[in-house]
Amino acid sequence: MAVQIPENLQDLIDRPIVTTVITVMPDGQPQATPVWYIYEDGYFVFNTAEGRQKERNLNRDSKVTFLTIDPQNQFHWIEIRGHVAHVFRESEGQPEARASINSLSKKYTGNENYTGSGNTGEQRVKYLIEADKVNGQ
Repeated sequence: MAVQIPENLQDLIDRPIVTTVITVMPDGQPQATPVWYIYEDGYFVFNTAEGRQKERNLNRDSKVTFLTIDPQNQFHWIEIRGHVAHVFRESEGQPEARASINSLSKKYTGNENYTGSGNTGEQRVKYLIEADKVNGQ
């Protein structure tokens, strides 16, 4: 059963607010990274490049947390605790991975073609996160 998003928090998901994704390092230390994300078909979706720390962490431990704070109101926030439900890898011939970063780029920059960090050889990874718990105010 999917976790419901409270109506008063929906704007934090719909707006192009950079979120913090938290994964778990091998020694148990939390690791946090700013990312773009969208909510579609009941999943929180974000994208990264193969070889990055969050990708290595999620390969080992599927637990993940998102924390989004409204830049105009520090008391309006959402925390999504969940786990990886599906992974799509560009390196495995899954075009969803590249399409996902382009979709995120459109939401956050208005540009339909992700230009990224300048690393043209990177292989993208799309994560679908299933929420286990949602907190916020």
